[in-house]
Order: sequence, then C-alpha cells, then structure tokens
Amino acid sequence: MRRSAIVSVGLALCLLGACSDAPRGDSSGSPALPTSSAPPSPASTPTSAPTPTASPTATATTEPARRVSPDDVRVATAVAAVEHLAGRVGPRPGTSAAYRRAAGWVQGRFEELGWTVERQAFRTPAGVSWGVPVRAGRSTNVVATRGDVRSGRPWLLVGAHLDTVPQAPGAEDNASGVGVLLAVAEALAERRTRMPVVLVAFGSEEPRGPSDDEHHYGSRAYVAGLSTAERGSLNGMVSLDRVGVGSVLPVGSAGEGDPVQRQLLAAAERAGVPTVVDTEQRSSDHWSFVRAGLPGARLGSTPYAAYHSANDVPAVVSRDQLRRTARTVVSWLR
Repeated sequence: MRRSAIVSVGLALCLLGACSDAPRGDSSGSPALPTSSAPPSPASTPTSAPTPTASPTATATTEPARRVSPDDVRVATAVAAVEHLAGRVGPRPGTSAAYRRAAGWVQGRFEELGWTVERQAFRTPAGVSWGVPVRAGRSTNVVATRGDVRSGRPWLLVGAHLDTVPQAPGAEDNASGVGVLLAVAEALAERRTRMPVVLVAFGSEEPRGPSDDEHHYGSRAYVAGLSTAERGSLNGMVSLDRVGVGSVLPVGSAGEGDPVQRQLLAAAERAGVPTVVDTEQRSSDHWSFVRAGLPGARLGSTPYAAYHSANDVPAVVSRDQLRRTARTVVSWLR
C-alpha cells in the first residue's frame, strides 16, 4: 500500500518557513487514483488496496484529542445519506454511471469531514444481478483514513457496500449502511479511537451469479490488495449491511465463537443497544475477510418486505435503528 506523510513541525522549524501539502482525491465521481483489478475470478486479477496519507503530528502546544463516544453520533447525517442515495441517485449497480455519481458524493462527504480519501478501481464481470442482466465494467472502492494507519501496526476497518441491484433504489440495502458509515466518520473526526481506523464504501457487492466468486467484488479486491503485514495486523472488520430496519440490532458472524461478534455484542451492551445473535452469516462483505482468514463480522440483516425491490425507499428506514447501529460501531471503535 502507498503512503505519504504530512509532517507537522515544531515552532523553531516553522520559523524557517518549512511546509508541505498532500493532494486530495477526485470527488467528480469518475474512477480516480490507482487503477487495479478485482481478486482472482474468471474475469479479474488481484489489486493493491490503497492506504492514504499520514496525519500531521501534534506540536507541543496541541491538546490531545478527546476519545470518541457513542453520544457523538448525529443520526441526521445517516438519514441525509439515505435520502440522497436512495431518493436522488436511485438504483446504482456497481458498474453504472449512477454508481460513479454515488461514489463521488460519498468521497466528497468523507473529505468534508476531514478524512483523506483514495479510490481503488477494479474490474467487475457481467452477470445477472437478482434476475436482471448487468454489464461488465470498472467499479471502485472509496477508502478513507485519518492518516494514522501504519503498515504492520494494529488497525480496524468498518465498511458498507454502496451499490444496489438494478431494480432497487436501495434505501435499506444499502444506503442505510453507508449512512451509518458517514455518521461514524463524523463522530470520529478529530477524536481518538482505540486503534487507527479505515472506512470503506465497497463497490459491486451485489451478486452477479449464485456463487461466492460472483459476489462481493469490491471487498474481495480490497482483501487481495492487503500486504502480509496489513493482514497480520488487522484486528477486526465490521460490515454494515441493511442496518436501518427493526428494533433490535442483528450481530452476525460466519460461525460460532467469532471474536469480533463477541466484541460487537459487548459494545452494543455498553451503548445501551438491544441485539440478536446471527451465526452462519456469510452474505455480506465481512465474508471476503473471513474466507481469507481475517477477523470480520456483520451488523444488520433484519428481513423486510421491500428487499431488492423498487419499494426499498427512504421511508422504509428507521431513524432509531440507524442510531442504534452507529452507537454500537462507535462503542466498538472507542
């Protein structure tokens, strides 16, 4: 992974006029930054997962950042994202122009909140997505950091897929997950977490066929691009997928005794969020990590009538459930 550093200096060096700048990502919606390809599948090859720049180091006069709290969550941020993505952008399959607009909008929101963003481009093959043919093409992951990630040092990842099936505006599936991701990004801005955090809006999660190798293209591309050191130091990944329906929060894992699932259940209890345990859960981006031997779990998956249909509109999504999910994630990161 490529890294650049913006190093803040002390007062004595400032008198010498030293300074530096780091480029920002393209928020136009077009696939930008290093172009790569999807993980091994009949139509794709591995890619390199980007990790953005290092953050400025504190000077002697800088106050240490306050530790983040679940009370820092603003649910209005998540609600606004659901309304924009499902109410304005609408259906956004991973290789479509609508998806590129959505990715540009999410990148812009991350950057407004002070995060550094890179795009990870990858190929997605043609197929059939929930009964509708979809074209092959390039999709992108939108990867945000605050600059404190160091190769080989412990880190955490929170992700949510940004794409939809062709016939659905995707309010619950999965503007709800992206909305919570942005609310978490806002809560974490200039606040401390227990480990450095990477936030990812994944492309092309929705299936283009029945097998694992025809699903989760963006997260598979991200995992394929991780170095050995990055894989070894990832302490946990959480996928936010369909997190805006219901009155209790499903905490899912790919099997019994999952450590990330246990951590999330404890975090939800601390945040005052009721939960239900869901095991044998493999139908989201956490599975790309788990199948590669990395720690991952899922929040969300309450059944609802509008699933993968034109009726998956913002009115389906519960403000309270978005709040429960965001508070749980922040409690876990705290």
